[in-house]
Amino acid sequence: MHKRKLLSLTLFLLAGTAAYALNDPVKDSTVNDSTVKKVNGFLKKITLGGVFQARYTLSLNRDVDVNGTHQPGEKEVVRNSFSLKRARLQVKAQVSDRFLAAVLVNLADFSSDPKGKVLENAYVSYRWNDAVNFMVGQFRPSFGLEDLYPVDIIKSMDFSNQYYSFGSNGWQSFQVGVSMFGAFNKTGTVPVKYALSVVNGNNRNQISDDDNGKLGTARLEFGDMSKLSVGLNGGFGAVKQQNVYAFGVDVSGVIPLAPKWDLEIQSEFKQGNNHKYYYSLPDSLRADPVSKYQMHGVYVLPNFRYKINYHKLTSIEFSMRYEYFNEDFKHTGNSRRTYIPMISLAFLKDYGGRVQLGMQIDNYDKDITGTKTHNSNLMIVQVQCRL
Repeated sequence: MHKRKLLSLTLFLLAGTAAYALNDPVKDSTVNDSTVKKVNGFLKKITLGGVFQARYTLSLNRDVDVNGTHQPGEKEVVRNSFSLKRARLQVKAQVSDRFLAAVLVNLADFSSDPKGKVLENAYVSYRWNDAVNFMVGQFRPSFGLEDLYPVDIIKSMDFSNQYYSFGSNGWQSFQVGVSMFGAFNKTGTVPVKYALSVVNGNNRNQISDDDNGKLGTARLEFGDMSKLSVGLNGGFGAVKQQNVYAFGVDVSGVIPLAPKWDLEIQSEFKQGNNHKYYYSLPDSLRADPVSKYQMHGVYVLPNFRYKINYHKLTSIEFSMRYEYFNEDFKHTGNSRRTYIPMISLAFLKDYGGRVQLGMQIDNYDKDITGTKTHNSNLMIVQVQCRL
């Protein structure tokens, strides 16, 4: 019993001494008021966000499935299906007034082979001032309108065909590299924004680059997207020791039609080398160098918005995107024309909730049997919730 009392007293004295040392700046110079203030000032806040998108797709062609693939002779073609399009989770940490770290994952990618998928954004940005900012990691380099906002607030069912094609070639979508961006004359008559990026160009979630070449892009934007803006995009680089390029121009703006009616217009044109397609061909089928394999495309997207503000319903929108795209227009390219009429109901702020009903109508110059390069008509109902 005596030993137990002695042990308890010893532990009590040690705990008291440690507590006193931690609260006395003279005793412990490593933990003091100034240190606590620095820690509190450095670790500011962490925010969570995300988006959920689920859809029902119905193919109106008997021999075309819900993915737009032509399947002749099959006993049962899957022509209707529920699917999970996106289940994104984003974490942002405002480390200080200058440093920001962000991670974005799409958990819906686990429904198929997740290799090269799932992780979308993973970067650190540093803000010097309005005109000079830096970003390093995996992000979307600014090379057009569709790089400036997430897919859950676009005015159509999904990004354009040209976005995904230029993305697979390393100019858009999620890439690994470094970027410098900023804005000038923000309160002036013509605001100016710019972005310069250098990326690997072999898409996201790669251990390293697959060659020594890099892709460099630049974007200049004049004006205000809420009124009228014009963007100029240019890129140059090297892929497997061959030079490649891309360029584009885009226009966007909002035209007030009435107190509750707005017309939002977006349009983009892009052209560049399709080196992804070039290197997918067998050597015997490559008729020219990569510089002769070029893609180009244009789309126009008008969106009529009626601001209703009835309970949680904020707006009703009607859009119709028309797009022309050719992945190899200097050879035997197969032009693709896509029409996407859509009506959507928007709830809460910034599309916090959304119900979309639309059609995706694809018309090719030449149908290729048994592939996705085939005329199709898909009806899509999509439900969205943003966190």
